[in-house]
Parts: sequence; C-alpha cells; structure tokens
Amino acid sequence: MRRFFSISILLTLLATGTAALAAFPDKPIRVVIGFPAGGPLDQHARLLTEKLQAVLGQPLIIDYKSGAGGTVGAQDVMKAAPDGYTLMLANTGVMVINPALYSKLPYATLKDFTPIARTAMQPLALLVNPKLPVNTLKEFIDYSRARPGQVNYGSAGNGGISHLVPEMFKNATGLFMVHIPYRGSAPAFTDLMGGQVQFMGESIPQAAAYHKQGKVRALAVTSKERNPALPDVPTVIESGIKGFEVVGFYGFLAPAGLPRDITAKLSDAFKQVMNSPEIKTRMVTQGADPAFLGSDEFAQFLSLEMPRWADVVKKSGAKLD
Repeated sequence: MRRFFSISILLTLLATGTAALAAFPDKPIRVVIGFPAGGPLDQHARLLTEKLQAVLGQPLIIDYKSGAGGTVGAQDVMKAAPDGYTLMLANTGVMVINPALYSKLPYATLKDFTPIARTAMQPLALLVNPKLPVNTLKEFIDYSRARPGQVNYGSAGNGGISHLVPEMFKNATGLFMVHIPYRGSAPAFTDLMGGQVQFMGESIPQAAAYHKQGKVRALAVTSKERNPALPDVPTVIESGIKGFEVVGFYGFLAPAGLPRDITAKLSDAFKQVMNSPEIKTRMVTQGADPAFLGSDEFAQFLSLEMPRWADVVKKSGAKLD
C-alpha cells in the first residue's frame, strides 16, 4: 500500500509538472532592456518579438530600465521570480564587460542568470560627423593626430563596448581623443549628428541607417570581413590597422533558478524564430550576424568571453565604482 501511495504521488507530481509546462506561458512575458528606447538592443528585440509571440502564444512587452551601462536592468531581472515571465536582452557590455569594469557590481553573470539563447554577433561601425573633412579612416587618423585632444568621441556609457572599442582604436593608432559618455546610444547619435562629438563606434543596425541617410559617415567596420549592411565600407583591417577585429553579441537571459523545462521551451522558441529565413535576412540587413546558441552553449560562450574582455578592460585602464 505504501509503495502504491508513493507511486501515485510521483505520478501526480509528474502530471502536474507536465501540465504546468504545457500551460507556460499563460500570460505576457516582460523583456527588460537596460538601455533607452531606440538603441540597437531595442531594434533587435523588435525584430524578434512578433515571431516569438506567435511561437509562444503570448505578448512580449519590452521594459526599458536604463542606467549604469545596463546594470540597472540586469539587477531588476536578477531579483525577478525565476518563472520564465521576466527575460533580459543583454549585450557584451552588460554580461562580460561590466564584471571587469565595476569593482562592486550587484550581479554575477554566471551565478545570477540563466542563459536562454544567444541570438546575434554584432560588429561595430566607426563613424564621424558628415561635416568632418574626412572620407576614410586614414584621413580621420591624420585629422585627429594633427588636433590632439580636440576631437571628442561619444559612447552609450562608460565602460560599454562603444567606449572600449574607440579606446582600443586609440591604443592601436596613438590618437588622443576625449571621451564623452551618454546614457545610451540614441543621445550619443544625436550629438554626433549635431557635431557636439565628432567620432563614435557603435553597433551597425543604427549606424547603417544613419549612414545611408547621410546623417553620419561610416569609415570602417570592426569585423574581419565587410558587413552586408554597409557593403561599401571597408574593415578596420583593410584600412591599415592589422589585427583589429572586435565583435560583440546579443543574447537573452532569465533569473537564476529557472526550471530546466521552461528554459528548454524558451530556448527552443528562440531557435524556431532564428531558423526563419525572413528573420535571418532582416537581421543581416540590419548589420547583425545570426548566431544562435542554446542555453548550455550560451553559458559556455559566456564563460569564455569573460576573461577575454577582462583583459581588454585592463589594458584600457577603464574602471567604474
């Protein structure tokens, strides 16, 4: 009788778990972005949202929690219930640069989050105000070298990839430019177009759109090969700086402790969306490279990226408290 009772309980628990998974999701899912609306992460989220909603059967609501290089948004997600109804779309800066940058970071990438899916690899474009009298990266280097300390470059915030890549560029060329940090890429772009800053390194989706509109001028891309969104723009390597290749990533995560079955269901939903030829084409057009990784592979990827970017931060001298 006792054995029968135990088996009955086990079967009941299994049935309950299966029913719960089948019901998930049964309400809208919140996707936190740690930067203002209008930036590259926002564009990426909106590209995927419609098809994700069709696969999951529930709305995905984007919630902007900007501040401290994405730290505010990450902390919000870290404290959320691990039930699958709060996700975060994050980038290289939030997940692998911030841990090396902040001496008192309120979250630990590998401990406080459940990786769901990496969705893209993202090169940057090196941009100038179109009124600047330069048309190539070499001309910009010569222009800046003749004006040490007089050229300003904007970024989406201290210590993010749009800060560190220009710092790497400065180190590679010996230029002296002044960093002007903003609260997100949108206000930085506004000042680049207005001439308050003259240079910027930023993700290609927005950069390509503004370049084609003549609002900024793209001089080079940081990937090893030219980007389909900017086919006429050379790479930094082509422009004469050997070995200069920098590519970031985008990915979705949930709070730590998310049940494996919900993790798998969410990861599979992203896989289905990323297998869509339409999504791949639109992503490439925007300037991102489709690069899906499932939960376990994304976790391994993060563990390898963290020491690599920690070395970049150390060499740049960047540090925040």
